[in-house]
Amino acid sequence: MIKTLLIILLCGILSACQPVDIHKVDIAAPAPKRTVLKVGTLYGPQIYLNSELGESGFDFEMAQRFADYLALPLEMIPYTNRKQLFAALKENKIDIIAAGIAKTPNRGQQFKLGPSLYKVNQVLVYKEGTPEPKDISTLSGEITVMANSSSVNTLTKLQKDYPELMWNQVNNKDNEELFALIANGELNYTISDSNSLLINQRFLPELRAGMILEEKVEVVWLLPPKNSDRLMSQLLAFWHKERRAGTLEHLNEKYFGHVKRFDYVDTRAFIRAIDNILPEYRSFFEQYSGELDWRKLAAASYQESHWNPRARSPTGVRGMMMLTQPTAAYVGVDDRLDAEQSIRGGAFYLKDMIERLPDTIPEAQRIWFAMASYNIGLGHVEDARRLTESMGMDPSAWRDVKKVLPLLQQSKYYKQTRYGYARGSEAVHYVDSIRRYYDTLVWVDNQTKKLEVIEDTEQINVIAEEISTDVHISAD
Repeated sequence: MIKTLLIILLCGILSACQPVDIHKVDIAAPAPKRTVLKVGTLYGPQIYLNSELGESGFDFEMAQRFADYLALPLEMIPYTNRKQLFAALKENKIDIIAAGIAKTPNRGQQFKLGPSLYKVNQVLVYKEGTPEPKDISTLSGEITVMANSSSVNTLTKLQKDYPELMWNQVNNKDNEELFALIANGELNYTISDSNSLLINQRFLPELRAGMILEEKVEVVWLLPPKNSDRLMSQLLAFWHKERRAGTLEHLNEKYFGHVKRFDYVDTRAFIRAIDNILPEYRSFFEQYSGELDWRKLAAASYQESHWNPRARSPTGVRGMMMLTQPTAAYVGVDDRLDAEQSIRGGAFYLKDMIERLPDTIPEAQRIWFAMASYNIGLGHVEDARRLTESMGMDPSAWRDVKKVLPLLQQSKYYKQTRYGYARGSEAVHYVDSIRRYYDTLVWVDNQTKKLEVIEDTEQINVIAEEISTDVHISAD
């Protein structure tokens, strides 16, 4: 009986397996072992930049951390537009897209989406001085957006409620180029994520944020739709680790935390000062900055005096770096109204502040703690750090200390400190302003270098054409 049951069971198994043709099964070949992490990206201040100071950007820093987590070298591969970028991922030329890409249903169908890095609003962008758009159905001009961008998804959803809504899509221009065309009055409107707009307002203060078209859109990385399960698993584990470590918060603060205050008049004045005043003093900033980026020193000086060597305040501070009399004596400055002496003294004092900070503060953040100390004194900054630690936050992270500094104006908190009351909110505003000025100086420098390359290329072409002409004449 048992033998019969076994025969019946065996026949059942064989019959169940019979329809399968093993020659027709499409078994995917295992992916080759990865020896480098190839990350596709786009250029942008908050995404990826490569300058003489090295590579930077939110997405770059996260990608570098992920590569370190995988124990692989990182290769950042920038593309000029989203169409090329998406095609590269589909063709397995890259492993991941890290380029400030917003999550949309269409992208979810084409790719695997990583976890949320941060959230943005989609806003309508227009030019200062033109009527503020208040209703999407009554715009006085055309909307122009990048093809393959999340703006197209936003407009497509809006079109369901506004059937007559139309827009132009361009393939040959990036976000910053569209911003420039808006600022020049060559385009009426575009759509941008809120962070990108805030960042670019430092360089193009004519840009204005109109109505919010979509709120809290997630920004994610994209992975290939096939053969990326293991990479996705590794990315999720990495993301949870970095989130617990506060990395996402730190990078959000680093790239977006200081751009939320925007002053149109001040930004315009600063850009004019870069052209009209800075050239006279730039050599001093470069000479005395030492290992410190001269543009950070110049940004601090502009915040202090607007590059006015004879500036003075009611409290008695004077000059380009607004030194007090005791500080001037400490750094060996005889004449605070002498621009070179003031810059030399201010640079010495700032570097001295950096060296006096605790070693626990990371190198990349020491400058901001030093700037705050320059403004309200090292003792008050140390008070804020101790308060930060008592509240369960990181006293060596600027993102946490800047939250606590304003509490030094409240008796509930400053009575617990060694040095007492301080204008902590002023110090936060002071550092944020310097960071914005610095970013603008870096941007202007990069634009200048691009123009120089273009001019050099044009000059080479002219010379080549002249040589070619001479050769033809000689041959004749």
